[in-house]
Amino acid sequence: MSIRHHLSDPLLIAYAAGTLPEAFSLLVATHVSMCDTCRAALAAFETVGGAVLQDSAVPLAEDALAAAMARLGAPEKREAIAKSDAGAKSDAGAKSDAGAKSDAGAKSDAGAKSDAGAKSDAGAKSDAGAKRLPKPGDLPAPLLDYIGGDLTAVKWRSLGMGVRQAILPTSKGASARLLYIPAGQAVPDHGHRGTELTLVLQGAFRDATDRFGPGDVEIADEDLQHIPVADAGEPCICLAATDAPLRFSALIPRLLQPLFRI
Repeated sequence: MSIRHHLSDPLLIAYAAGTLPEAFSLLVATHVSMCDTCRAALAAFETVGGAVLQDSAVPLAEDALAAAMARLGAPEKREAIAKSDAGAKSDAGAKSDAGAKSDAGAKSDAGAKSDAGAKSDAGAKSDAGAKRLPKPGDLPAPLLDYIGGDLTAVKWRSLGMGVRQAILPTSKGASARLLYIPAGQAVPDHGHRGTELTLVLQGAFRDATDRFGPGDVEIADEDLQHIPVADAGEPCICLAATDAPLRFSALIPRLLQPLFRI
C-alpha cells in the first residue's frame, strides 16, 4: 500500500493530547493503523508530550491529603482518617513481612492450579475468539468495534445514484460515516462549513485536488469545493468525519440533507 496523503501534524498532536472529537479520533486511529509514516510521527509526538508532562510535574506537599480531606469531610472524619493513615504506615512493615510468609505457600499452590486451568481453557478461548474474528484484511482494526464485524455487517442506507452511507455511533462534536461510492460515480458538488476528513479504505476517488487511494486522507476545509468521483473498476469505500454540515450546490441534495444527516 503506497500512501501519499497523510494526516497533518496538528491533527496527530491533537490526537496524542486527546483533544479531538470521537469521530475524528476514530479516523486518525484507523489511518495510523494503515500508515507507517503517521504511526511513527504519532509515537514521536506522544514521547515529546510525555517528557513535557514529566518535566512540568509539581510535587505534592506532605499535607496535601489532609488538606483535600478538610474540604470534603467533617472535622471528626478528618481526624479519624489522619489516625488511620498513621497507623497504616506503622503497621505496614510488620504486616508485609507476615503476609509474605503466609502468602508464599498459597501463591505457589495457586500458581500451579492457575497454570493447569489456563492450559485447559486456552483451547476453548482461542476457538471462540477465532469464530468472532472478522475476515482478515477487510477493515482496519479500529473500525471493527464500531461496525460490529466486517463490511458484511454494515447497515447501509441509500443516498441515491448508488451511493450509500452508514452513520457510526460517536459522541457529539463531530460525526463519522462509512461511504460506498459505485465505480465511476460522482458525489454531488459540495463545499464545507467546517472540516471534513475522508480516509479511503478500498478503491479510490479523484477530485480537483488529486487522486486518493487506500490509506490516503483528504483534509477538506471551508475553502474547498469539489466533486469526488470514484475510479472506474471498483467501488470506493471511505470513512468520513465532519464537524459541520456540508454545503451542497444543487437544490435536491440540500433538501435531502436533513434527512440524510450529512
